[in-house]
Amino acid sequence: MTDLTLMTVASDPASVLPSLALLSHRVRVLPLDAASLVKMPENTILFLDARDDLASAKTLCRLIHASGLSTPIVLVLTEGGFTVVNAEWGVADVIVATASPAEVEARLRLVSERGASYASAFDGSAAGGTNGAKRDAEDGQIRSGDLVVDTNGYTASLHGHPIDLAYKEFELLKYLIQHPGRVFTRAQLLQEVWGYDYYGGTRTVDVHIRRLRAKLGGEYEHLIGTVRNVGYRFDPPEDEQQADDARAQAAQSKARLNARMSASGDADGTAVDPVANPADDAGATSAPHPAD
Repeated sequence: MTDLTLMTVASDPASVLPSLALLSHRVRVLPLDAASLVKMPENTILFLDARDDLASAKTLCRLIHASGLSTPIVLVLTEGGFTVVNAEWGVADVIVATASPAEVEARLRLVSERGASYASAFDGSAAGGTNGAKRDAEDGQIRSGDLVVDTNGYTASLHGHPIDLAYKEFELLKYLIQHPGRVFTRAQLLQEVWGYDYYGGTRTVDVHIRRLRAKLGGEYEHLIGTVRNVGYRFDPPEDEQQADDARAQAAQSKARLNARMSASGDADGTAVDPVANPADDAGATSAPHPAD
């Protein structure tokens, strides 16, 4: 028995794909909107009702992929809908609403068999390579550049120095770093980090994101990126060696400039640094990004 999810606006869900009622699979029915994504389990096949509103269905397909979900999507269409669907939709299969039970079962079997390889490819692109967070299964540590999150000891550190995080701040950071590059809506983060029994609004996610960025500091606050009108994601640092080289070159250039200015100081012998930042003298610290 396969776990299926049907998203539709139909008042009678059984009318979307009548053959489903004749099969032995477990079917969960959800409204056809973005808010339903947080209620959808990970291991499911999604039947998306695109019979009457192709534009909304396409938008939802894009949002699912933008969120990093690897859920296979099967579009339920009328005959006319087949003329507009293409690879950009990112769906696993399409099926006409009047398909027979045998056809539905065959398509489900094929989607399920392809799903394992699809999920593996997706996970590899999200976490592989030099930009992904690296997990040490033995000690429970997840490393991303100079940032280390210890899931066993509930601690996080930067450059070997501990970061003072509250419990939910740690849980939020841990969840994000475990899914590098994947975009989460505020509602998804609220569900995954705070749980189903939390009755506060999604604004609490924004507050914790700001606190996390502030504690990561100006050099690393960018690790938690904002995707406008969607939510947040963990952006792994680029090649650390390249970043270190760039910082070293910048420091050397500034030192050479300061040396030249010192040698040619003004009349009273005071060197002038034209690239000095007044905020540095005032001890200003970088403020966290405002959440969208």
